[in-house]
Amino acid sequence: MEMDTIKEVKTNLSSGKKSIIIVARILVGLLFIFSGLIKANDPLGFAYKLQEYFAVFHLNFLFDYATAIAILLCTLEIVLGALLLLGFWGRKVSWGLLLLIIFFTFLTFYSAVFKVVTSCGCFGDAIPLTPWQSFSKDLVLLALIVLIFINRNTIKPIITSQKNQKLVLFILIFLSLGFGLYTYNFLPVIDFLPYKMGSNIPESMAFPPGAAQDIYEITYHLKNKKTGETKQMTDKEYLKTGIWKDNNWEIVGDPESKLIKKGYDVKIKDLKINDSQGTDYTKEIIENPYYNLIIVAYNLDKTNKQAMGDLNAIAINAAQDFNIRTVLLTSNSAQDAEAFSKENKLAMEIFYADEVPLKSMVRSNPGVLLLKNGTILNKWHYHNVPSYNALSKSYFEINP
Repeated sequence: MEMDTIKEVKTNLSSGKKSIIIVARILVGLLFIFSGLIKANDPLGFAYKLQEYFAVFHLNFLFDYATAIAILLCTLEIVLGALLLLGFWGRKVSWGLLLLIIFFTFLTFYSAVFKVVTSCGCFGDAIPLTPWQSFSKDLVLLALIVLIFINRNTIKPIITSQKNQKLVLFILIFLSLGFGLYTYNFLPVIDFLPYKMGSNIPESMAFPPGAAQDIYEITYHLKNKKTGETKQMTDKEYLKTGIWKDNNWEIVGDPESKLIKKGYDVKIKDLKINDSQGTDYTKEIIENPYYNLIIVAYNLDKTNKQAMGDLNAIAINAAQDFNIRTVLLTSNSAQDAEAFSKENKLAMEIFYADEVPLKSMVRSNPGVLLLKNGTILNKWHYHNVPSYNALSKSYFEINP
């Protein structure tokens, strides 16, 4: 009877351990697939985040390869996650996951401690995480993956045929890589940015009446003139104790400000559009009550010139037939922009804005936004901008 009881206990423990490993595989696999898909949905956004890391570690020579690296990393995440769920090549996949999570954990830890990158981009713009949140998430993943790695020999494939396994691997790579390439060339399938279709830019820039504001705690450094004693006090303590009435105490240095509670976060807070003289045209352009085309080319040195020529033709026809205003937004200098305009015979006004909001407007260089009364009616990558006839029939001729 005792032997039967011991066997039963061992069987239950073994069964429980298997269940834990299966749950760990499911959680890690699904999370890797989700993370990879979210980033692959916006590979340019992920590439911009990688460039921030490259700058921190002085790897500027990788800047031009950031997009390719981003797409490959997304593909790797999706494929490894799927293979873990399928149980294919358990040992190799476990090694791949372990090395990848160690790398990600190091990056998020470095970002959190040294505050070099404010958001890791783990889930793109869909779920923005602080560096410490990202690091905590990676620690949990690391623990789960270590468990999987230790028990990697117990992972069994749901398909035993090596030929079929390779076929599934090929399909996974084809679909995940293809998805990243598609969104790179034709904009994200789901737009999580503040400049998505249907958004009203002026409303996204406004602070709603009565909305909660950020709450900060101010810390003063105090010194007693007579005794030389020093102390630190918050602004509330400073007022409550009445120490400010004592002339023997003086504030030394600049007060320190610490965010205690985050208030309402304005969706668009960094957009400012100027002309070459520095005059602010933001309100005039984004609040135009009529149709207007915004062509965004954050970097004219790397923009597609053929696409710019096609967009220029659309701008000329739209102005002639419907008196529609077209403006070009860029972060280049006025001198370079004017030279580019002259060289390419552009028939559009040129205005200037910071590179960061321009990159958020549309993941394309150049890209196009169609606005009316501040609302983004549509946006296009230069690869899929409709013809002028299609554009006019869909919008200008219906509601001029």
